[in-house]
Amino acid sequence: MSISHAPPGSYEPDISPMGEKGSSAPAASPDLVPLVPASSHRTRVPRWLRRTTGPLLLLALWQLLSASGVLTADVLASPGRIAQVGSDLIADGSLPSAMGTSLQRVAFGLLLGTVVGTGLALVSGLFRIGEDVVDAPVQMLRTVPFVGLIPLFIIWFGIGEAPKVAIITLGVTFPLYLNVYAGIRGVDAQLIEAGESLGLSRWGLVRHVVLPGALPGAMTGLRYSLGIAWLALVFAEQVNADSGIGFLMVQARDFLRTDVIVVCLVVYAFLGLLADFVVRSLERLLLQWRPTFTGR
Repeated sequence: MSISHAPPGSYEPDISPMGEKGSSAPAASPDLVPLVPASSHRTRVPRWLRRTTGPLLLLALWQLLSASGVLTADVLASPGRIAQVGSDLIADGSLPSAMGTSLQRVAFGLLLGTVVGTGLALVSGLFRIGEDVVDAPVQMLRTVPFVGLIPLFIIWFGIGEAPKVAIITLGVTFPLYLNVYAGIRGVDAQLIEAGESLGLSRWGLVRHVVLPGALPGAMTGLRYSLGIAWLALVFAEQVNADSGIGFLMVQARDFLRTDVIVVCLVVYAFLGLLADFVVRSLERLLLQWRPTFTGR
């Protein structure tokens, strides 16, 4: 066996056939440390608990101010008093009856407003001549406060259910029109060209490209229209009404019953929240194809 001598000043590492200097043991693999996002180190609090924290704190503050005398009963009743009054109204049947009447009015107005607003948006968004004929009058009417039209609707339709439904319909129509129209005109032109290159007819483009692309805007418009519908209902039911939640509020105002007024406002809020939940559930069902950011 020959031994080679390295030149002075040089360094020749002694590497064994197993790959480790001076040792025949196998090389140890490096330890893999999993990367954990910083967000996962946070305390896992149920989301329903986080969402209810704000309202519960507000109720606690309200009750504290009422118990300490800062808020008197003639200014604003305490949460306990409001809960008792709400229970009494449910027990005698006046609140369920008023809720049924108000829901019926909102349903009719929302249905008519959806048909009118969506129809006008389709005509204006799909056809240039439709935009020239429809868009300008709609934009002019949109700037008119719909609440100011209540006296005119009473003259036209009388004091029955028609003016109440008409004011809700008018409030629903314009937000839905704007969002559906913007959704149609916001469809990517390259998608239209791709559909044409695949041989889709005009109706095929509308059905498979334009309408699905405008659906997110339509759902946003529907959610916004629901809020306007409840707002319009508040005004409509306080004019020549003999039933509904607004009628209960008018009666409570005449007798200075702030507790009944707050009960009606809470009912309005919960009905609006329930309607928004229904629309959001429908949105998740219809827009499963669209991945969106849900927050961190």
